[in-house]
Amino acid sequence: MKLAVGLFLLLTIFGLEKNPANSMTTIDTLQHSAPVQLTFLALGDSYTIGHDVPEEQNFPHQLTALLNANGLHVTDPTLIAKTGWTTDELISAIQSATIAPKYDLVTLLIGVNNQYRAYSIDTYRIEFKKLLKTAVNFAGGNKAHVFVLSIPDWGATPFGAESGRGPENIGKEIDAYNAINREESLKAGVKYTDITPGSKKAVKDVSLVASDGLHPSGKMYKEWASLLAPAVLKTYK
Repeated sequence: MKLAVGLFLLLTIFGLEKNPANSMTTIDTLQHSAPVQLTFLALGDSYTIGHDVPEEQNFPHQLTALLNANGLHVTDPTLIAKTGWTTDELISAIQSATIAPKYDLVTLLIGVNNQYRAYSIDTYRIEFKKLLKTAVNFAGGNKAHVFVLSIPDWGATPFGAESGRGPENIGKEIDAYNAINREESLKAGVKYTDITPGSKKAVKDVSLVASDGLHPSGKMYKEWASLLAPAVLKTYK
């Protein structure tokens, strides 16, 4: 009898004796109040890992920080990228990588080493299309969650100026590769961010270049993150 009275008093205090469904409502409310954690996969080469800069200064980590500062809750990015990789090497690395099958956000930036090694531009188109399809698959088939970045112009760097290949020639070749990745990205229905014009500012602003004279500095990566963030925020907020 005392146990029954005690239980009745507890139910009365929490207001559940009149509406047992309130208990489920309370649980649901707690579940929905917790922030959704978004996972992030970045595919690429040295421009993705941030060669010659601290990890926190590469563009995936700076993008993550910027998104979190603007109300999203993004986990630390998973990177499949390495200095020197071409499209075929990235494809092989993805096939052998042990990673999650699905991510909420996927970025793709690849092709500069194809251009540097003078690989066939037609082959680049074929392999880039394959990587686009892979990126969409990683995004669970949701094209809106895939973001492609253009290839920056390394001809604008001190290394490019001293390479003997001619900054203007390098720029024209990069533009040709970007014409392909832009066209294929738009065909695939994924978002495309053009970071190339900003990379050309390195001609007059060496603070945009890392200490090796070739790769972007954290300052330039911050600009890339700032260009990409609005499109990501628009998708998720």
